[in-house]
Formats: sequence, structure tokens, C-alpha cells
Amino acid sequence: MVRFELAAGVCVAAILAAAPAVAGPSSQAQPANWPKAASPKALSDAKTEAFVADLLKRMTVEEKVGQTIQADISYIKPEDLLTYPLGSLLAGGSSGPFGDERGDAVKWLEMVRAFRQAASERPGARVPLMFGIDAVHGHNNLVGATLFPHNIGLGAAHDPDLIRRIGRATALEVAATGADWTFGPTLAVPRDDRWGRTYEGYAESPDIARRYEGPMTEGLQGKLTNGHLANGHIAGSAKHFLADGGTEAGLDQGDYKGGERELIDIHLSGYREAIDAGVLTIMASFSSWNGEKHTGNKSLLTDVLRGPLGFTGFTVGDWNAHGQLPGCTKESCALAMNAGLDMYMAPDSWKGLYANTLAQVKSGEIPMARLDQAVTRILRVKVKTGLFEAQRPAAEGDFKVIASPEHRALAREAVRKSLVLLKNNGGVLPLKPGAKILVAGTAADDIGQASGGWTISWQGTGATNADFKQGQSIWAGLRDAATAAGGSAVLSPDGAFTDKPAVAVVVFGETPYAEFQGDVDNLDFAPEGPLALLRALKAKGVPTVAVFLSGRPLWTNPEINAADAFVAAWLPGTEGGGVADVLVAGPDGKPRHDFTGKLSFSWPKTAVQGPLNVGQAGYDPQFAYGYGLSYKQPAQVSQLAEVSGVLAGGVERFLADGRIIPPWSLSLKDASGAVRAGQSRQAATPGGGSRYAVVDGSAQESGRSLVFAGPGSVTLSGKPVSLTAQAQQGLALRVRYRLDAATSSTASFGLGAGAVDLGLAGASVGAWKTAEVALACLAKAGADLAAVSEPFKLSTTGAVSLTLEDIRLAPAQQPKGC
Repeated sequence: MVRFELAAGVCVAAILAAAPAVAGPSSQAQPANWPKAASPKALSDAKTEAFVADLLKRMTVEEKVGQTIQADISYIKPEDLLTYPLGSLLAGGSSGPFGDERGDAVKWLEMVRAFRQAASERPGARVPLMFGIDAVHGHNNLVGATLFPHNIGLGAAHDPDLIRRIGRATALEVAATGADWTFGPTLAVPRDDRWGRTYEGYAESPDIARRYEGPMTEGLQGKLTNGHLANGHIAGSAKHFLADGGTEAGLDQGDYKGGERELIDIHLSGYREAIDAGVLTIMASFSSWNGEKHTGNKSLLTDVLRGPLGFTGFTVGDWNAHGQLPGCTKESCALAMNAGLDMYMAPDSWKGLYANTLAQVKSGEIPMARLDQAVTRILRVKVKTGLFEAQRPAAEGDFKVIASPEHRALAREAVRKSLVLLKNNGGVLPLKPGAKILVAGTAADDIGQASGGWTISWQGTGATNADFKQGQSIWAGLRDAATAAGGSAVLSPDGAFTDKPAVAVVVFGETPYAEFQGDVDNLDFAPEGPLALLRALKAKGVPTVAVFLSGRPLWTNPEINAADAFVAAWLPGTEGGGVADVLVAGPDGKPRHDFTGKLSFSWPKTAVQGPLNVGQAGYDPQFAYGYGLSYKQPAQVSQLAEVSGVLAGGVERFLADGRIIPPWSLSLKDASGAVRAGQSRQAATPGGGSRYAVVDGSAQESGRSLVFAGPGSVTLSGKPVSLTAQAQQGLALRVRYRLDAATSSTASFGLGAGAVDLGLAGASVGAWKTAEVALACLAKAGADLAAVSEPFKLSTTGAVSLTLEDIRLAPAQQPKGC
């Protein structure tokens, strides 16, 4: 430990070394215990195998290694392919063509063709690029595309044919922009709804994924023949193998602690059906099984996947996931390939990984036979995808399919089939023809919030209605339906009105998030504004309908009690008119469509409830798996208990899991002025001397880079809170940081008027460190803990470049006293 001094002369300890990771017991699958899948013969017909074998003989070892490495378009240029024979590129969740996150379809196609052209000009074996993209609820990286409900909503629809048609529409829109591969569908079975990827799973039970995976694969890829994918189809990727939805405490990239039987019965999910349907690729998970990372688990990637499951396509890693294996870095990992990984996803590390993998093959650390095996699988898939055909498919450049009337109608159908009616007391729904409707809530006219994560950017933050000019918000759909039924609708986000409406529809819910940043500690829907709005309208005698947007079931008992009707709308996407299709009656007063959605995730009775999966001992949800009211089958919902179960006080988080925790917001300040970063990925002070950016830390986009050209500060601020009780509990303000450049300047951190030296003098550049100061010590230094509006502030005396990754209150690890 290192000591440093408070300005008031009080000393406090700084913990400067990150805690080492603790590996759990390894797990080895026993192939004899696993069910068999009938791997499709179409992946290994004689003509394909002969072509691949001949090509492999003509390839150099450099060209073979290149096939196993995938780079992200944000970290590579077309001209790089004249030197490096990479086999694949991806556009990650926040990557856009030529650096333009909001590039249109024309730009996307231009970018794909530029990379393809460069690859074709390199001397040697001509192996075309494969281009992957995360099209997880439509072509969601593309401005103007059709976005379907996320998987959690599709699971509630219980309609395999709908899934097939969505897969087909997604393939057409992706193919139009030149990409030929999607990283989907997700076959996770989320068992803890605190997981930030819950909405990417169809259900808490594997049954729905098993029913859906065949139709989804067929929709994306078509029916495989002895040739290649039909025009307008793309390769699919079942992910993330395996048990990513079963991690302990719902932590992303976490550890599934369980036996092999449960791994098979629950988390094998729809993988067997995907292989039977001919899925061409499978993505290995970041997560672990009893402490052993899947990306390096040979018993799963080779013994099981290539044994009883009979998979003959290729496996691909997740974003630099190989770098998490023991003894590996993101630029060097023989262990992953030797375990059975065929293609590394190395978005920003591809160049170093290429050099090291080549050296490992030449030294024998990676056997040549294993490399040939991996490349054979990749080439086989490329043949089946049609990449070796002389002419590109006619679907490429067919931009009229993007947000076509047919696709929008399909998305609208999916929205209305995904809605689940939890409450309809007094028959307030359907909304009567001729009614004057008040539409309230800030989410009502926000397509971005309705679409959730994986929308334009990875986390989905910042997407607006302007990004989907052919889409329709929930408000717009309600307005049009009300008018068609002889009534009227008025938008009032704060619920204010002059003329009393007949009914109010209040649209609210979670704001966008994706993996890692979406992990939460409990299932309490914390924002107080929507509840206050519902209660205010009720006090004025206005019947209310709550339309709740979320990526998981959340404890909303107070909101359900305050509303006459409550609809779980999940994350419906760009076609909000599907909500109005079910909520608003036709001119004849009859429902235009009934509710058909049924819960595929159990609804919690408290915010800290567990177990909450159907079939578990002690299962006692608020609304059970399969629940869903309808106009034909109504029921009254009694007053629900309003005790969340969340304890007051405890550990507070300010920056964690790659996000600023609400209600706190981050601001930068220097001599030129201040700027509030909000949800922006980048920000700078007016003079540009202080800069903020979202960057990779120990996990993807977990860090917040801060670069100060001179004296400046970064602050987390919000509504004043009292931290007196936390100080009495012995908690400390703790910050995890990394110095990114050597500096002679100093930096101090603290809250309010209390601050301590961070300890940059002599600190190692690039190493993660942790510093803390007890709240009681900050109080002695002048901080007013009774009213804290800035729970964290870091100030520099000059030029400093560092990255913050975690800021929280936690039990002090320093000796007692200051």
C-alpha cells in the first residue's frame, strides 16, 4: 500500500493494484452424455470438398492464417488487405462505413465493395472476404432499416412462422448493403433477468428457442442445397455457445456454475435444431463453465460440437474474447485455436494477432493440421455462402427492400403479436371510437427508446426518430388509429392538458442498453416520474393505460396499481403502429386485433426475487410464465403489494459496467467552459482542451477516457443525496483508473469540498490501479455528506491523460482512521 495526504493533513490509503482474477474449477463435457444432431449433408457435398481441398493446397501458410482472423472496419483500411490476407471483416455495434455511424445503404455497399476490391488485388490465392454484422433485430446498424421487436418480444408471440419471415426480411435488407453474414440469432436462455442481454433471449425456458431456431435459420439462409445460399439469403450464426444466459448473478461474460445435465437440458437450447437446419457458423461465448472460458474449452468446442452435435461449419469468437484465456492476450492466443476456435474476432488486435498466430504455426505451437482444419471449415462456409461465385447476387444494391411496405407490415404484425396484457380493470381497453385520447410519457414519440439496444450503435443510445424516417412511433400510431376511429389524440409528454381527455395512454420504460452496461443489481424499475404521472392523472379522474417498454420483466407493482390497464410492450422497434392496432378499437367499437402475447419470462413479485424461472422449486412470480389476458379472456387484477424488497442504503455505484449509473451525469470543465457528456460517446469542452470518450477498458467500452491539455475537472452530478449513513457504515469512495500517458501533473479526487491526491506521481502507464478514501475522511476534509450533489470529482493541475472504469462506494479496505 501507498500512503497519501488529504489537503487538511489527514492521511488515507490508496490501493494501487487490481485484484487478481480467481479461476474456478475446470469443467469437461462428456460427449457420450450429449444428444445427437443430424448435421446437414449439404455442408459437405463432394463438389464443395474437392474445391476446398484443391484451394487449400495452393494457399501459403500466411494466407491460411489470414483466413482465421477477423478485423473490425473501424480498425482497418482497404489498402491493408493488399498486405494482410485476412479472411473476414465485421462491422461491430458502433462501427459504420468509412467511420460514419449513420452512413446510408449506399455508403455501406461502397465500403463493402472497397474492401472486397482490395482483397481481390492481393497476389496469391484469391479467397473472398466474408463480411459479418450484428443484425439482431433487423439490419439494426443501418439508418432507415426495418427494426423488429427484440427476441424477448418475439418469444411472447409464440409464432415460429413469424420468426421465419422475420429472418427472411432481415436477410434481404442485410444483403442489399453487401454484407453476407449476421451474428444471430441469440439462443441464450436467460435465467437471471438482471443480465443486460435478457432481451436477446426468447424465453427463460429453452422450449421456445428450440421451436424458433429451425425457422429462423431457414429464414436467414434458406434451405441449403448442394450449391450455395439462394439469392438474398445470408449466413447465420447461432450464439453464444454456451450457457451465456446462465451466468451467476446475471453477470455478462460471467460464470455458469452448474452441472453438465443442466447445461444440456437448458442451455443447449436450440443449437441442435440450428445445426439440423444447416446453420453455417456458431459463435463461442465470452462466458465460462465453472471457471473455464468457453473460448478455450476443447471439450465443448471440439469434443461435443464436432462430435455428437456433428457441426461442420466454422466457429468464431466474440469481441477479443480469446484475450481472456489463461496465458493469452488479445494479440496472442494459441490456446483458443487448439481448443477448436476456427476464427478469431480480433477487431482492433488483428495485426498483432496475425503476426503471432503465424509464428505459432511455424513453431508448431499450433499444429499445421489444426490450422488446415480451421481453414477448411471457413472455406467450406464461404463456398456455401456463394462468395466464390463470379457475379454478386442480384439482391446486392436492391435498396428498395430496406424498410419496404412488406417488411414494415411484417414488423407491425410482430409488434401486435408480442404485446402482453397484464391488467385491464374496468375494460378500459380497447380504447373506444370517438374518444379524446391523451398520449403522455417521454417515450411515446421516441422510436429510439422503443427500439432499445443494438440500434444504430452498440448500446442503442442516441438513436432518434430522424434515424427511421419510414418508421412510426407509438404516439404516431395511436394518433392515426384514434383519428380513423372518429376520435382524436394529443401528445403531452408531461401529461398536462386543458380539456379533460376520456383516457390517457402513458408510454414509459427502460432507456436503451446492451450487454455489460445493461447488467443491474435488482429488478426495480427505479425512475419515479412515470409513477407520479400515472397517479396525477388518476387523481384528476382520467383513466390510464400504461404501455411499458423494457428489455426484461421489472418490478412495477406501484405502476401497475396506478394504471387501469398495463401492457408489457417489450422493445417493439420501428413500427409503433402495432401497439395501436391492439389498443384502439375500430369505428364499430370492436377490437381490430386481440392480445395474443403470453409471457415467455416470469414477472417478478419483488425486485429481489429468486428463483423466478418456471419449473424451479419455490417458483412464485407475480405473473407466471404463459400469463397474458385478452379481450376474449379478461380478468380483474387485485391491488398488488408495493414492497420492492430492495434495502435502503448499501453500496452505491456511479460508474460501473461501462455506464454512468442514473441519476448521475458526467460533465467536463476547464478554463474554456463546461460540457455535459450525457449519453454522448464523445464530448469536449468549448475550447477542445479537455476531451471525453467511451473506450475499451478491461471489457468492451467499459472505460471513460479523459484527456486534459491543462488544468481541468470531470464531475458526476445529480440531485443532492445524503451519504451520512454510508459514512457511518465505513464506506469509502473508490475509483479504478489507468494512466494513459506519463505526466508531471497531479490529480485529486473526492466529493464536495473533500479531495485527496490520486497518486499519479511515478504511476505506471497502462496499468490498472485502484484508489480509495473513506467518506469519513472526506467529511473531515470539508465534504458535506448530508447533501451531496457531486458524489465524484477529479481535478488536474495540468496535462493528464487517464481512463476511469469504476467509481463506487464500497467497504473501506484501508486501516481505520484517516
